[in-house]
Amino acid sequence: MKLRPLRSTLVNALIGVAMTGLALLLGQDAAAQRWPALDPVAYALVVVVNLPAVVRTRFPVAVFVLAQSGFAVYAALGYWPVVNSLATLLATYTLASERPARISVPGAAVTGLTWLGAGLLDELNGADHGSLAAAAGQAVVFPAVLWWFGTLSRRATELTRALAAEQEERALREVAYERGRIARELHDVVAHHMAVISVQSGLARFVFDSDPATARTALDTIADTGTEALDELRRMLTLLREGADPRAPDRPMPGLARLGELVARVRSGGTPVGLTVLGDARPLGSGADLCAYRVVQESLTNVLKHAPGAATEVVVRYGPRHLEVSVTNEGGRPIPAQMPTGTGHGLIGMRERAKLYGGRIDIGPRDDGDGFAVRLTLPLAARAGAPPATARRGEPVPDDRLPPAAREG
Repeated sequence: MKLRPLRSTLVNALIGVAMTGLALLLGQDAAAQRWPALDPVAYALVVVVNLPAVVRTRFPVAVFVLAQSGFAVYAALGYWPVVNSLATLLATYTLASERPARISVPGAAVTGLTWLGAGLLDELNGADHGSLAAAAGQAVVFPAVLWWFGTLSRRATELTRALAAEQEERALREVAYERGRIARELHDVVAHHMAVISVQSGLARFVFDSDPATARTALDTIADTGTEALDELRRMLTLLREGADPRAPDRPMPGLARLGELVARVRSGGTPVGLTVLGDARPLGSGADLCAYRVVQESLTNVLKHAPGAATEVVVRYGPRHLEVSVTNEGGRPIPAQMPTGTGHGLIGMRERAKLYGGRIDIGPRDDGDGFAVRLTLPLAARAGAPPATARRGEPVPDDRLPPAAREG
């Protein structure tokens, strides 16, 4: 049993026992108030009316019916009504707090009628215990006030439950989003680096005997690529580890400033890749910067998989308000049919990244049908960051600014 229901059960038990004890003690003063003293029947009725409050929230209708009927019988037998009046009021409040108005409004009316009936019986019996007008006023005001407070409590409870359900749904959505984000990151990191390693290992095996220098270069690229993949995976695991501070990762997230390294790895495997930056480099938010980098990374990975050796061009264009990134390859081996439709996990990840940062991405064959093109458009972020300046306006990135492996490739 959960803590909250257990606590509620204990509170109701204390209320029921306390009300029963208070009613029995109050009944001892009946004779002093010029009412008949309590006998065994009266004591039994007091217990019947008050003790069921122990289960008032579980069975509000049954407890209400029992309290009102017991109170009516108690008053009809000529006993002091005040002894059991608190139980009827609590039952009215509970009914309003646990049941809708179509049930609680008639219940409040029944409470008023039983109180008014008790006053009328006292008046008809000729007893001088109070005015009928006062009894009628109490029969109207008390049930109405308690019904109102009970209704407010019910609405507050419903609102609390709705908020709790919404928070739970939001938490589930956030978990699903985080799973998708982690899956995209793992795919981008593993797929690209494994593709580079696969190409370089094939090259090294092919020229191992005929061109040892090229083989050594390929092996160096494999080592560097593997180290970088491990670093990125370690950074991701650090961010996911419980208690890690996501604001202080071990290594910065990759961005456009590292496109030179990315192009160098692909170029060293024998795929000619050019990198051109147009416009003045502008600072990007870290998320958008990573998005642009991952799109280029995934595009080049697809080139290695589906069109190895095809001439490829990466163009980064900084506009007044938007960043445009395009990756196009010329010919090479035909792209599989599923590529234009974007059903691959990598393409889905690219679309999701672009949508997340308010961008647009177009993926498909080139207009002339020879090759494939990926075009990403992102709004430039306004917040400050390190500008990914990799080339001057309108100039390709020269080979002397790339790692040795890229120049040798």
